Amino acid sequence: MSLPEQLEEEIVLGLRFPRERLVEDELMRAFSAKRHVVRSALQELESRGLVERKPNVGAFVKAYTAKEVRDLYAVRELLEVHCARLIAVPVPAERLDELVEIQRRHDAGVETGQLHEVMKANTAFHRTLFGLSDNTVLVDAIQRHAQMAHAIRSVTVTSPEYLARSRNEHWAMIEALRAGDPETLAETCREHLLPSRDAYLNRLTAP
Repeated sequence: MSLPEQLEEEIVLGLRFPRERLVEDELMRAFSAKRHVVRSALQELESRGLVERKPNVGAFVKAYTAKEVRDLYAVRELLEVHCARLIAVPVPAERLDELVEIQRRHDAGVETGQLHEVMKANTAFHRTLFGLSDNTVLVDAIQRHAQMAHAIRSVTVTSPEYLARSRNEHWAMIEALRAGDPETLAETCREHLLPSRDAYLNRLTAP
């Protein structure tokens, strides 16, 4: 796993939190990496919307204002709901079976508390689901905006309640595909976005 991917995983798992400073020397020691490798990783994460760099101050895990959170999630909803409605039903059995197999890996990760596996399976599930639209440009846009939300999602990603809800909603998406019901699929995709958005906004307004 590359250094940008390792840092991205730490951000989404809440091991590095919004506004946390990312000090080059500390990262070099933690990952046994050269300075140019660390700098390149921070530049890559900045391009993905996960890190912000301030002149003469340094790099930080991206933090969002309430407006930025609402704006980002409004765009995510537009992209994901539209993509869900583009999926032609019935879905070929072999493509549905692939989605089911990924979700079983997600289930196993949730049951055993292996959050690394949950994260990998979750990413694969959504890319495979939206890939059923056969619109790679749209799928890439969805992935890009999902990456930008990693620091937001870190608020809920370790919560057993959130993980259970996420798991149930994944299966509801699969059942909607089986039933040939794109509207239920689209609505479930919309609802699926709300917990992480709302939890982050609640944290911003907490006393």
